[in-house]
Amino acid sequence: QLVESGGGLVQPGGSLRLSCVASGFTRDYYAIGWFRQAPGMEREGVSCISNSGAITNYESSVKGRFTISRDNSKNTVYLQMNNLRPEDTAVYYCAVGARALRFGLCVLSIPGYEDWGQGTQVTVSS
Repeated sequence: QLVESGGGLVQPGGSLRLSCVASGFTRDYYAIGWFRQAPGMEREGVSCISNSGAITNYESSVKGRFTISRDNSKNTVYLQMNNLRPEDTAVYYCAVGARALRFGLCVLSIPGYEDWGQGTQVTVSS
């Protein structure tokens, strides 16, 4: 089970921190990813992190602005989003999958993820 929180309305240039509490996934090696879907658009990968936290990956448009991290003691993955832009407006989902962690990388490919949260809305607007 995955539960996202932390979305909201923010002005351009502002920041938000999304949280994803994950439970019940029993694989030894897996990745947790953040995806987003804007109205009328395909769902796209934003960032992912391995279960150990040692491996991360970012979509090019968010590099340098977003940071993914995890606190295993709380079973929580965070997405710190800084310098937000109107084009970041979307529903943000977290997902978990064992196939998303391969060859020392976590991949932002939807088929690699098995379980999904319900999403949290992020709106960037003045």
